[in-house]
Amino acid sequence: MLGLVAICLLYGTEAQGQSYAITNAKIVTVSGATIDKGTIVIRNGLIDAVGANLTPPADAQVFDATGLTVYPGFIDTLTSLGLPSAPVRPQGPGGGGGGAAAAAAAAALQPASNSNYPAGLRPEDAAFNEVRAGESQFEAVRNAGITTVLTIGRTGIFNGQSTVINLAGDSVSGMVVKPQFAEHISFATLPGQYPVSLMGTFSALRQMFYDAQRLQDMQKAYAANPKGMRRPDADRSLEALFPAINRQMPVVFNANTEIEIVRALDLIKEFKLNGVIAGGQESWKVADRLKAQDVAVLLSLNFPKRTTASSPEADPESMQTLRLRADTPKGAGKLAAAGVKFAFQSGGATAVGDYFTNAGKAVEGGLNRDAAIRAMTLGAAEILGVSDRTGSIETGKIANLAIVKGDLFGKEKFVPQIIVDGKVFEQKEAPKPTSGRPDSGGQGGTPPNAGSANVGGMYSINIDVPGSPISGTLNFTQAGSALTGTMITQAGTAPIRDGRVTATGFSFAATVPYGGASLEITVQGSVSGNQVSGTIDTPQGAVPFSGTKNP
Repeated sequence: MLGLVAICLLYGTEAQGQSYAITNAKIVTVSGATIDKGTIVIRNGLIDAVGANLTPPADAQVFDATGLTVYPGFIDTLTSLGLPSAPVRPQGPGGGGGGAAAAAAAAALQPASNSNYPAGLRPEDAAFNEVRAGESQFEAVRNAGITTVLTIGRTGIFNGQSTVINLAGDSVSGMVVKPQFAEHISFATLPGQYPVSLMGTFSALRQMFYDAQRLQDMQKAYAANPKGMRRPDADRSLEALFPAINRQMPVVFNANTEIEIVRALDLIKEFKLNGVIAGGQESWKVADRLKAQDVAVLLSLNFPKRTTASSPEADPESMQTLRLRADTPKGAGKLAAAGVKFAFQSGGATAVGDYFTNAGKAVEGGLNRDAAIRAMTLGAAEILGVSDRTGSIETGKIANLAIVKGDLFGKEKFVPQIIVDGKVFEQKEAPKPTSGRPDSGGQGGTPPNAGSANVGGMYSINIDVPGSPISGTLNFTQAGSALTGTMITQAGTAPIRDGRVTATGFSFAATVPYGGASLEITVQGSVSGNQVSGTIDTPQGAVPFSGTKNP
């Protein structure tokens, strides 16, 4: 196992100029054969050499990885990580004549723009302009072994242009792997204004693509011979679609149901787009058409779950719901069998561990294990257009590595070290549970919190909302791996839902009051001594928090 003392020497040390060698490791290169016992040399944040019979350089800091497996850093192909939370906008029209007021209030919250289109229909919006640096916000995700993500906002019909980032770096420029990847579209509506129906949304999308084609033709004609021709209007929103209609930028459609996917494929065909489907729960149903149109899928690993308690009083689930739950884990295997290119994404799952657990369920559902690992690494990098720099363990690529103890898809998996852009992050493994202790609740039993961190108590936290930090309190009651309690801020008190204690921290969901509306959040945190830190994920983006346990 990598030496803790050696790892500690790395903290505060820049990757540039430092040479590291990971020895005696099983190396899953993904792009080639697995090396049962090999060495990886890292220099200047890049993989300098990899092989079975390498001698570490004389200047290298050597880590012994006996018994561990090294994978390329895992990639989540659709998140909102690194994006600040935006103010919650009031919902659309309601009873009592409040719709106009809600729409006016929503408009007042919109940032100033020279676009001819309302917020939500502005394809020029770019995640690159909104990403914020700060490594603490990525801790929970990075500790799971994920080193790279595609990030994009979650609101509107046009979600804007996504960016690929590594989960480490002192600046945005140091984090960004690819500033613009794709234009993202959701089949949504706009509160209080057109389009207010999905049919209106499809009509608005088609019209904007047609208008973009026409504007581009007019601008080309004017540039060739402007005399006697009226100058075409400048329109930054339509001009932002030029790379999409010219197939220079992919267009990602968020679509889960078969009918949504078919409508997306129709738009892709009509406008000859370089299309991608995100979500894709029922994409296997149209696998032949996806293959024929050469459309890749960013497949969600947020598998459907039963949301009501299983009890005699609970309403029975419909056959359609039961079938969806049973079929979804088999979808990846069916896409692979049809030759459809796909990669995995977390799909907004509450717990980051679901990314790996449900990838394992996809393997149980018929997906080849190597294909599953590829969908989390090189296959993802290929779809995102960054396979020349990351996604596999090859000489010259970015040193993004996940060092794993145990079965990658197993419950006992642990990631003691993660390397991002050559920077090493380390986490301690929780002590193994012992039996027969006085607090075990019974003779020879297991302590209530065996294998879990001790997170019970009260914490004072600071939530790093850009430009408007928020203070609050977390009150935790722990019973084994179950977590209950409240989250309190100046906006009010929110009970914790689905609380879970992990080996190093916790996760929970909550509905919090904010700006006159209700905001759904998920929280991932870690506890070290009396210090707590983590990320609060909201529909408008993710924000970091940190704090201290009260005496």
